[in-house]
Amino acid sequence: MGMKRLGVSVAVAAALLLGPSAAAAANKEQQQLMAELRMLQQHQQQLQQLVLSLTEALKAVNGRLDEQSAASRKGLADQRLLVEGMTDNVRILRERADDTNVRLASIAQELEAVRQTIASQPQSSVSAPPGDPGADAGGATALPGGGATGGAPSSVSPQRTYDSAYSDYAAGQYELAIEGFETYLRLFPRTVNSDDAQLNIGNAYYNAGKFQEAIAAFQRVTTDYPNTDSVPQAYYKMGLTYMQMKQPDLARKALQVVLNEHPNSREQVLAKQALDRISRP
Repeated sequence: MGMKRLGVSVAVAAALLLGPSAAAAANKEQQQLMAELRMLQQHQQQLQQLVLSLTEALKAVNGRLDEQSAASRKGLADQRLLVEGMTDNVRILRERADDTNVRLASIAQELEAVRQTIASQPQSSVSAPPGDPGADAGGATALPGGGATGGAPSSVSPQRTYDSAYSDYAAGQYELAIEGFETYLRLFPRTVNSDDAQLNIGNAYYNAGKFQEAIAAFQRVTTDYPNTDSVPQAYYKMGLTYMQMKQPDLARKALQVVLNEHPNSREQVLAKQALDRISRP
């Protein structure tokens, strides 16, 4: 019994001695856990700040991308407008070039007519015998197939009358030119320049922007002077006039006449170019 009591006392004493140490160890471990928890909380705050910074940076990048995209769209739109404007300018220049070619062709015909007139002057200065059918009252050369030159007095020169009207046309005085060419046709309806006068009436109306009157004038060339070289020019200019009037079907029809019925004329190439422009979207 004595020995048993001694063992219990020793155990109790040992427990009393070890109790404070265990409590201290537990307290130390709790402090470490609290320190690690504070560190984790700090890390979490740092991560949250980093996420916020990245979010702001992403918003800024998206904003710059939106601005660049808008600028790119605007740049493409401006380039498209520029290209469309250049296309319109090229079309206008082509039409003006076509019109210039027609005018040059008309001038070439006039020069040839002047040359022929000068060459025939020595012969015309000789008085024709009475009743000679080769001479006309107005001094104008008759077209093949005969026909009166009108009621012009002998003092009126056909060439001077035509040249006066053409001078007004070249100067842009289209109303005066039309009056002059119409006077010429009344006095000299069947001379070598009659078809050119009728054609230039149409050209004057066209240049003045009176397209309906121009169509009527060009059509008279084809009906009144069907066997002259002014006919393909008239059909070609009818095609250009219908293009100005936004009537592509009638324009194609007129231009196709040049290709089908006058394939060897100077206007054949111009008519084909005009048809290509109509077909182009």
